[in-house]
Amino acid sequence: MTSDPMKEVLDRWKAAFDGHQVDAMADLFTPDALFQGFGPEVVVGREAVHDYYESVPDNRDAEVTLLHTYMIGQEVAGGFAGVTFRDPTGWEAPVQLSLVLQLSEGGWRIRQYHVSRISKEH
Repeated sequence: MTSDPMKEVLDRWKAAFDGHQVDAMADLFTPDALFQGFGPEVVVGREAVHDYYESVPDNRDAEVTLLHTYMIGQEVAGGFAGVTFRDPTGWEAPVQLSLVLQLSEGGWRIRQYHVSRISKEH
């Protein structure tokens, strides 16, 4: 297992997102994960995460920059990443991604996911 759980999870997340591998995306989350994507509602659980990513157009990819990682004991970690979502039409959405990770089911999984869209305006 890598010494940086955020890097490990973000690498797997990016590969699954860029490949539009919805099942692999959902498997990155704990069964009861809290998820706040671009939608207005917080959703709970892998099935909800699966449904969210299934609705994302399959021509999008993500550029990910790890910003900060922290550890709380041996089984909880978290941090922040800068992510820019893009598609071939020129659509682009820069966000800050906040994750709380839990060592679960033999690996690091996302327990809480929150995206905050970056705007040049306040």
